[in-house]
Order: sequence, then structure tokens, then C-alpha cells
Amino acid sequence: MVKQSARDQQMRARIAQEAARLIADEGIKDFYAAKRKAAQRLGAPDTRNMPRNQEVEEALLVHQRLFHAAEQVGHLRSLRLSALEAMRFFESFRPRLVGPVLTGTAGTHADINLHLFADTPEEVNLFLLEAGIPFQCSQRRYRFARDEWLEFPTFHFLAGGQPVELAVFPREGRREAPRSPVDGKPMRRADAAEVEALLAEPDTGR
Repeated sequence: MVKQSARDQQMRARIAQEAARLIADEGIKDFYAAKRKAAQRLGAPDTRNMPRNQEVEEALLVHQRLFHAAEQVGHLRSLRLSALEAMRFFESFRPRLVGPVLTGTAGTHADINLHLFADTPEEVNLFLLEAGIPFQCSQRRYRFARDEWLEFPTFHFLAGGQPVELAVFPREGRREAPRSPVDGKPMRRADAAEVEALLAEPDTGR
């Protein structure tokens, strides 16, 4: 492994910090896009000193503590309460909370991300139609093995002005979570009881 110079390490840290700021303050949700834009803004669009996603997430937590501490705790709690309400609504689909609202990095631009499990995506489609909820359909790619990418249907809607994304997996999909875009490990998923436990903890911002 090539040892990085102090200058290279400094550039890597600066890109991580700027990418974190772009995610927190400008609403960029994709780590790769945030890093590329950060490198461009720092005058190093072709740099090879790109930080790992995990470094950006760590910088994001620091940025939120430094610049958004006063509102972050209340905002995160509000998002988790909304997530729990949505999970109860979609109870028949065994919902699991994933992403920034679960990990504690959700800022003002974050969506609530839920994984649902059904025999067919049409079940969720029909459920939303019968509930009179306006929604949009899309697809999201998830990585499972090192080079295995699978596409799953997603449904997007607003709940009290808050964007919610539902990704629909087969019922047996509960057994294997896709890989996290942050650290490459199986994505953390939380059921309603776990979200309730998070809400019962002292407000720490995480």
C-alpha cells in the first residue's frame, strides 16, 4: 500500500469535510456525487485522494455537531417519529427503517427510507392507491455481493411534507440486507420496536 504524503492526507480530509457540508447544507444525497463536487470546488477535480464514504459520514457527524447541534436533535427525533408512524401504517409489509434517519446523520434534506417486503410490488402499489396517497414509482439499485447489483421498485410520497421512499423487496428479502453504500457491510435495518427504543433514549443527536 502506498503511503500518502501529509499533503495528500490533507486534501483527502478537506474533500471529506466539503462533501459532508454539501450533504448537510445543500441536500446532495449521493456520496460519490458529493465527493466529486467537493473535489471540483477545491480545485482538484482529477485528484486520486478521494476519501472513503465512511470518512465522509464521520465528517458529516462532526459538521452536524459543530454547525447544526441546536436543531439536529429535534429534527432527527421528528424524522424518527414520522418514520415510526409510517412503519405502523405499512405494518402488514414488515417495514424496516434504514439510512440516515436510522444512523443519526439525517439533515434537513434527508428522506425517510423504508424497506418493505411483499409477494409482489403491486401489493404496495394497490395499498397506496386504496389509501388515496399520491405517489411516484421508480427503481433503486442495491449491491448484495461484491459485484452483484439488483434493482428493486421504489415508491415515493410525502407524509406531512416529509419525503418518504419505500423500497419493495420479496418477502424472503428480510433474510439478507443489501450492502451499505457507506461501509460495504450488510445494511442496518430496524423494525418498529427498535425505532421506539431509539426514541426512548436520551436525546443525543444519534
